[in-house]
Amino acid sequence: MSGAGPETGAGAVAPALSPEQFRRLAAYGEREQVAAGDVLYATGDRRYDLFLIESAIVDVVRDATGTEPEHVVYSRCHGDFTGELSMLTGQSVFLTARVRRPGTVVRVRAESFRTVLGEQVDIADVIVEAFSVRRRLIQDTAGSVLEIIGAPNSDRTRALRAFAARLLLPHLVLEVDSIPAQALLAAHGLVAEDLPVAIVSDRVLRRATPHDVAEATGLAYDDSRHDVDLVVVGAGPAGLAAAVYGASEGLVTVILDSGAAGGQAATSSRIENYLGFPSGVSGEELTRLALVQALKFGAQLYAPCDVMALDASDPAGPVLSAADGTHLRARAVIIASGARYRRLPVPRLAEFEQLGHVRYSATELDARDCVTLPVTVVGGANSAGQAALFLASRGSLVNLVVRGDSIRQSMSTYLARRLEAHPMVQVRTRTQVVGLTGDDELHGVVLRTTGTADRELRSHTLFCFIGADPDTDWLPGLQRDAHGFLLTGTRVDPGDPAPPAPVLPFQTSLPRVFAAGDVRAGSVKRVASAVGEGAGAVASVHLMLAQQRGATA
Repeated sequence: MSGAGPETGAGAVAPALSPEQFRRLAAYGEREQVAAGDVLYATGDRRYDLFLIESAIVDVVRDATGTEPEHVVYSRCHGDFTGELSMLTGQSVFLTARVRRPGTVVRVRAESFRTVLGEQVDIADVIVEAFSVRRRLIQDTAGSVLEIIGAPNSDRTRALRAFAARLLLPHLVLEVDSIPAQALLAAHGLVAEDLPVAIVSDRVLRRATPHDVAEATGLAYDDSRHDVDLVVVGAGPAGLAAAVYGASEGLVTVILDSGAAGGQAATSSRIENYLGFPSGVSGEELTRLALVQALKFGAQLYAPCDVMALDASDPAGPVLSAADGTHLRARAVIIASGARYRRLPVPRLAEFEQLGHVRYSATELDARDCVTLPVTVVGGANSAGQAALFLASRGSLVNLVVRGDSIRQSMSTYLARRLEAHPMVQVRTRTQVVGLTGDDELHGVVLRTTGTADRELRSHTLFCFIGADPDTDWLPGLQRDAHGFLLTGTRVDPGDPAPPAPVLPFQTSLPRVFAAGDVRAGSVKRVASAVGEGAGAVASVHLMLAQQRGATA
């Protein structure tokens, strides 16, 4: 068994409780005597408690696998506490905590731990920051708790990578041709048809999907759970803001998302006009922080969870039905499902999507796959401009293809100026992509510019940012505008026996159903406005619940 170094991660040292904070936190638990070899929690457990260490020593270890021995990731001693982000996210335990030296611990049970986060703000700050540092440390030193094996350009492999990154899952990605990947495949008797493979603790998932990984890590929704106050459908900026404000104000809050946290915002490589970040922030980082914030207040995220229908006829509250047959009733629902990316109407698009050469995001993961290679970005709005600048900063020659006469028509001025001045960006206006060329990989794009003959340009990857359509097909009972966006501020519910009530901000045509963010008709398609709408929708939920209490008093 190998040893462990100091508890650090990504250059940060985990904060510690002061003696006074330790005593305050211990008041929420019960003292227990532990012996050497006792296991406080084990890899694969779906639920576990927080332990304060008074006199024992506890090793937190990655269990032995078929190819690697047991490894001590870090140790806990006097004044320390156990746990990491899975205590907030509800994910299965990745590591085992085992007593090395006997002594006394204080067990703070999961229910009491949530109470601590709500009542002891200074302690909560220390714990959440320590949990975040430990999660980064696990990623750095024990990433094999989740291993993804697949072809680097496979869209299914990229989907797993993106899911793991956005859900803060500590993971390691192995290219199928690498020696470690080949050893793992051989050890488990896997073949090419099994790819992509995900190994979660001791479970081997063949032809793995994000849903498979969610079930294996405890992120899939279980309909045996009790009803909740608020369900938020969609974990983009509007949904995460609604979750933060709902949970922090005492509502039992659940977030359901068909993919992973972040929505379209998570695909933005750099957001420079969001208040409070003068140097800019990546969409992935912004949504990661928002997710941790929501989890800190007690919100629970389940993803991927495909919500297929909403039934608002039940007097007890709206009922949501998921694709896997589970149902969830809530006192109120906020629809923040955002929109789906539009696809270019060009031949062979699906073929090159499968090969990973057509993408709808420009994150760090995407940039790594095409450093120094020529790429094409399609779109004239801010998301396309941000992607072009980001990819150019990583060494790619970028052709920005825009149908309009100028990028200044639909792009922020600061962004347009930078694009026009960047030596690695070629802006091509009045131009469209009409074809894709290549065999097993994309070689080039065929461009058609007004007044000139079609021509082919070399391109390793095509990044598409041409807008999105609202994700509202599953909501036939709600009023929508001509483009499918949800109307708010109108009350059309003739079957509701309840007396008429004033229409609340962000309320849809059903009284207990609200909408926020890009899915709402008339919304401003910006991250800051989406956050404001999510918070505003929660304020309306509180007003609605107060009206209901008044009607029954």
